[in-house]
Amino acid sequence: MNYLCPSILAADFWELGKQIALVEQSGAPYLHIDVMDGMFVPSISFGMPVLECVRKKSKLFMDVHMMVEQPERYIEELIRLGADGVTIHVEACNCIPETLSKIHALGAKTGLAINPKTPVSAVLPYMDLVDMVLIMTVQPGFGGQSYIMDCVDKIKEMRGIINQHYPDVKLEIDGGVTLGNLKMNLDAGANVIVTGSAIFKGDIERNVKDFLRYMEAV
Repeated sequence: MNYLCPSILAADFWELGKQIALVEQSGAPYLHIDVMDGMFVPSISFGMPVLECVRKKSKLFMDVHMMVEQPERYIEELIRLGADGVTIHVEACNCIPETLSKIHALGAKTGLAINPKTPVSAVLPYMDLVDMVLIMTVQPGFGGQSYIMDCVDKIKEMRGIINQHYPDVKLEIDGGVTLGNLKMNLDAGANVIVTGSAIFKGDIERNVKDFLRYMEAV
């Protein structure tokens, strides 16, 4: 099954509540929330208050992506405020097994992300602890970037490993995904599709439905 996960990094913050409501009403099951600390990535983005407010009004699966150094510092608070899944970066955490185990113990789903230059092999020691692997298809930290084509081979490699050994693990991609390259990514094996600009720029309802229609037909 394929899942659409609109990223609010591309939303109009003045209209954030209305736009999230449109995403939910249009049928998207997930919402992607990028937490950036200005250290692991140059940008600073959403924090705890945004997650708390969105959780109060939305039933969407809150997919929290931690682009943060030492993410273990914030796990408990994020889940308390409503994160359904928390993804940490293999490049940013020195206690990966302990952090993933803590996320599970607190009742949330675990994700482990890798940057475009990080090999798939970096996540393999932790596969028994993850519910999802996230392959970044742009450099983390900024929305609106172009898709890095070299990542397609990584998606295929990861999909092969998942199918053979970890069939319940989801494979998420994040960055530069559009309707124009969606088929390529689905064919490569991604089944959780994060996309920001392609959803929030223009007619949100139509954009969500176009993505869902295509993803359901595959």
